[in-house]
Amino acid sequence: MIIEQSDIEMEQALRESMGSTGQGGGYAAARRLMRGDMPDAPPVRLARDVPELSKYIAPIVARLEQAYAEGAHIMLEGTQGTGLSLYHGRYKYVTSRDTTAAATMAEAGIPPARVRKVIMVCRSYPIRVGDPPAGTSGFLEQEINWDVIAQRAGLNVERLREVEKGSVSGSPRRVGEFEWALFRKACSLNAPTDIALTFADYLKGTNQDARRFEQLDGETIRFVEELERVASAPVSLISTRFHERSIIDRRMW
Repeated sequence: MIIEQSDIEMEQALRESMGSTGQGGGYAAARRLMRGDMPDAPPVRLARDVPELSKYIAPIVARLEQAYAEGAHIMLEGTQGTGLSLYHGRYKYVTSRDTTAAATMAEAGIPPARVRKVIMVCRSYPIRVGDPPAGTSGFLEQEINWDVIAQRAGLNVERLREVEKGSVSGSPRRVGEFEWALFRKACSLNAPTDIALTFADYLKGTNQDARRFEQLDGETIRFVEELERVASAPVSLISTRFHERSIIDRRMW
């Protein structure tokens, strides 16, 4: 679906009321659902309708069949988090689509029987984009602030505030305590085979120096073990700081 300038303009009100990124994706999706039959809205354009995009367009079923036949590995990355699902999140503070693993596969055209691994990513502390002037950006079970995390972990609070901004909006992020109920719900909805824990350094700053699981702080190890009990799945990947190489890999595959 092509996002038009009018879609972006129509979403500006959502930036003020609920912290939307205002990128126009929601309005573009609505126009597609309505088959373009919306008052004062431009006609629906898909990528296939834009000549400049032709070299990027191919029949997905044929490409997937070729990949299956060749024994290739296919990896999908879902959008946002399960708690922001249009159907399973806290409406109306949700995104414009379902964000579960099943929905991701359906949109890509991959049937469930083809799936080998479902890796569910979770942060040590959940986040939301900063509250807009005219409303809230959504629910946090127990909201805290970056000063609390910095004090607990022994980190520089100014550095946390510097990096913890929305990747699209650039707004300062809100943060809260880990939500076990939300984690259990996400596990039920996604049935993960593995868990990837990010920002282990927010639990204890010394985790930044860990290269093996046993080098993590004791409280962090107990937290990981509890995640595994609740999820009935191993925590196979642990990010110890904001760097792509700082990962403890515990995978058995």
